[in-house]
Amino acid sequence: MAEKRDYYEVLGLSKNASDDEIKKAYRKLARQYHPDVNKASDAEAKFKEVKEAYDVLSDSGKRARYDQYGHIDPNQGMGGGFGGGGDFGGFGDIFDMFFGGGGRRDPNAPQRGNDLQYAMTIEFKEAVFGKETDITIPRTENCDTCFGSGAKPGTKPETCSVCHGSGQQEVVQNTPFGRMVNRRSCSHCGGRGQIIREKCPTCAGSGKVKKQRKIHVRIPAGVDDGAQLRMSGEGEGGLRGGPAGDLYIVIRVKPDEFFDREGDDIYCEFPLTFAQAALGDEIEVPTLTGKAKVKIPAGTQTGRYFRLKGQGVPRLRGIGNGDQHIKVVVVTPSNLSEEQKELLRQFAALDGEHTHENEQSFFDRMKRAFRGE
Repeated sequence: MAEKRDYYEVLGLSKNASDDEIKKAYRKLARQYHPDVNKASDAEAKFKEVKEAYDVLSDSGKRARYDQYGHIDPNQGMGGGFGGGGDFGGFGDIFDMFFGGGGRRDPNAPQRGNDLQYAMTIEFKEAVFGKETDITIPRTENCDTCFGSGAKPGTKPETCSVCHGSGQQEVVQNTPFGRMVNRRSCSHCGGRGQIIREKCPTCAGSGKVKKQRKIHVRIPAGVDDGAQLRMSGEGEGGLRGGPAGDLYIVIRVKPDEFFDREGDDIYCEFPLTFAQAALGDEIEVPTLTGKAKVKIPAGTQTGRYFRLKGQGVPRLRGIGNGDQHIKVVVVTPSNLSEEQKELLRQFAALDGEHTHENEQSFFDRMKRAFRGE
């Protein structure tokens, strides 16, 4: 198995990177390796690597554990890890074996169903304005024939005669440390505490069946890449009357050809001709909702930003919208006609400038300077 790369290295950051730097690095790399944009064979693997690094470093608790222990988190293997809980996993069995203690769970008690995760890819503007859609997910549900009991209709499960419903067997052993009680899952009922004599013909005694379930999803306006939507009770069905789990929808947003997003603000570039930049103009620029006019003052330099207040993304947790920032780029003309060239020569002459046609080139002058001439 390949060794995991350092999460800071994955995002191209130092270990003292700020939360804002982590977020910006993730957005940049996520756009670069998004499987819907990058068709390279390793793009999806790199996208997942970037997402995993961001999930850890963007969470203060997970980041602190990672900074201290690296990839070998002491909680791993104990029901924990970077996304786990921490019920001490296998250590409970060791304590039970030597001390005979522990609060054992009732195998026949109601059990909550598993949570599910679904990745949904949406367009840039769908994330901005929100969307309603239907998705179809595979999940296990309680069998409609036996209602989750696993027993054939008209019958019911029987209490295991070996473990008497506890789901565990006790074996007493004499060891150098004294008499030890070893508890293990009942071999007769498989730890269920019950025996099904006549199994349900639909689910073969499992009490569960696989189904394709259509679910209506409302994506709120302003959702961002990597966000999770929780749909309560839409996960897998519970056991023995337990509640269903939840469905978590992970949002992946396709990059836009014109707009970039940072938080609730959007950024774009807009080209200006030399004449527009020098003389000033009023231009029309695209926005998320249509077009807007922007006044360009005379003498505008390339790289200057103009702000359109309230033309950004709706704030997911707040009121109003972010802003749109427009970076103007002065485009140097190419394929000039002879008349246009002559006009530029006249302009240069009026401005006191000399063209390369009238004196030695820059590189020739550089060579002469190095030669000391």
